[in-house]
Amino acid sequence: MRFLVLLSLALGALPAAGQSPYPSKPIHFMIGVPPGGPTDTVARSIAPALTEALGQPIVVENKPGGSASLATDAVAKAAPDGYTLGFIYITHATNPTMHPSLPYDTLKDFAAVAQVGSQQMLLLANPSFPPKNVQELIAAAKASPGKLDYGASDPGSAPHLAGELFKMLSGTRITPVPYKGTAPALTDLIAGQIPFMFVSNISGLPHVKSGKLKVLAVTGAQRLSLAPEVPTVAESGLPGYEITSWYGIVAPARTPREIILKLNAEVNRIARDPGMKARMLSQGLELPETTPEQFDAHIRSEIVKWRRVLKGATS
Repeated sequence: MRFLVLLSLALGALPAAGQSPYPSKPIHFMIGVPPGGPTDTVARSIAPALTEALGQPIVVENKPGGSASLATDAVAKAAPDGYTLGFIYITHATNPTMHPSLPYDTLKDFAAVAQVGSQQMLLLANPSFPPKNVQELIAAAKASPGKLDYGASDPGSAPHLAGELFKMLSGTRITPVPYKGTAPALTDLIAGQIPFMFVSNISGLPHVKSGKLKVLAVTGAQRLSLAPEVPTVAESGLPGYEITSWYGIVAPARTPREIILKLNAEVNRIARDPGMKARMLSQGLELPETTPEQFDAHIRSEIVKWRRVLKGATS
């Protein structure tokens, strides 16, 4: 009986007569950000390894707009055949709160494939901005309620969420200045048009090393291995503060289970590769291994966590 069950499962994973085994043509990653930002950088770092593993090109398509909802909607409405995938980030979990009238259902219209990476963020400031640490930043914000701006990309993005969580826990009134991506916000931060912002390691560290920006703290639960001398926001006076930027892959709902598992297995195999792991870690990016169910649970927990923060921001 056990043999028959195993045989049935094996045959179920095979392509039907006349069908080519998956994948047999290029796979498209839809990303809701412009080129050059951290999400785009991570996707283009992973794409070559996944191309080699699957034997088909991974085509990265940037479709910014609507806090990434334009790209996500394109995935929701794509054929569930594994050839159109969404490369998502934390905005995927905040859009249901930020935009209640989305043209798709975040929980029903997608199948989680795998988490691809996660990284802490940096609290960066222009060198001319007087505060040298978190406590001095809080003091400056409380001295001028509502007058201290911080740079943020799309509403509901990780830089925006980091600022809102900071505001909630510190009891300050700081104002987000929205940008269409991390790159233009960093340009203005370096130019002194905005005083500070939260930004991913992969985008911010080069500017810290060059001296163009200064770092006040990191946003994770532990110090960053690439900059162990920099304290966390939590240990700098805001206990409980923690935000990690994350990235992952989703497929349209009803995508065959065997395709989801194949993609998940290859992503996890890449995450285990010592060379890739070291290369990504040098940019502050950790490569976790997750099942589709674990990544789905992570997305759901993030929706709940950030709904509480964002509801507080608008109340």
